[in-house]
Amino acid sequence: MRNVSRALIFAAGRGERMRPLTDDTPKPLLMLGGKPLIVWQIEALARAGFRDIIINTAWLGDKIEAALSDGERWNVKIRYSREGSRAEDALETRGAIVKALDMLGDAPFITISSDVFTDYDYAKLHVPLAGIADGVVDAHFLLADNPLFNREGDFAIRDGFATRIATPASPKLNFAGICCWHPQLFDGLPVKCERLFPWADSVVASKRVTANYLLGCWENIGTVEHLERLQAQLQPQQPQQPHNAKIVLSTS
Repeated sequence: MRNVSRALIFAAGRGERMRPLTDDTPKPLLMLGGKPLIVWQIEALARAGFRDIIINTAWLGDKIEAALSDGERWNVKIRYSREGSRAEDALETRGAIVKALDMLGDAPFITISSDVFTDYDYAKLHVPLAGIADGVVDAHFLLADNPLFNREGDFAIRDGFATRIATPASPKLNFAGICCWHPQLFDGLPVKCERLFPWADSVVASKRVTANYLLGCWENIGTVEHLERLQAQLQPQQPQQPHNAKIVLSTS
C-alpha cells in the first residue's frame, strides 16, 4: 500500500459567525481543550503518517504562520499557500486547491477543514488514497450524521459510492469536510474564488467518488455557542479559558 503523505488544511476563512472572537484571532487559532483548533488536526495527521502539510491562509494568516511555524514541533513539514491578507482574498475550497496545486504535487492528497473536530483516525485514508493513485476512482468523501444545521444531508452512500440520490435504505448524510482527491481533477482550472460544490457534482454523478460513513465524534464548529459547548464537554471540571487567549504551544 502506498503511504501518500500530503494534506491541505483549509484555514483562510474569516469565520464571520464566530465574531467577535475572530476579529483579532483567526478561527483556526481559537482555543479548544487547551490547544488551537488547527493543532488538533495537525496532531491527528502526524499520528496517521501525514508529514507534509499545506495550510492555505488569508485572514490574519501571519498569525497562523507565527503560531505554527514550520511544524517541526509536531514532526511534520508545514508550508503555506498564501492567498492574501484580507478576508475577501480567500479563494474558497476549490480555489484553494487550484492555488496550492504545485505544492500538492502529482500524487493523491487529502483536504480537511480546520474547524472540524473529530476523533477519526486519518490513517484509514491511506486505503482510498491508494485506490485513487491506481486510477480506480478520482476522489473519496467522508460522510457524518446530519447536524442540526444540515438536517437534509448532502450525499448518500450506495454500493460504496457517493451519490446525491437518496433512498429509504440509503439516506443522505452530511459532507464531513474530509476528502481525498486526485490532483488531475484540478489540472487547467483557473485560480479564482470558487467552492468545490456544485463543481464536483459531475465527478460524483459519474460514480468516480467513493464514500465512507464516519463513525465516532465529528463536529463542525461554526458558532461561539458551539465552541463553548464543546469546550465544556472536553473540560467539564475546569474553568474555560478565553477563546482569544495568548497562544502558548508546548515544544515538548
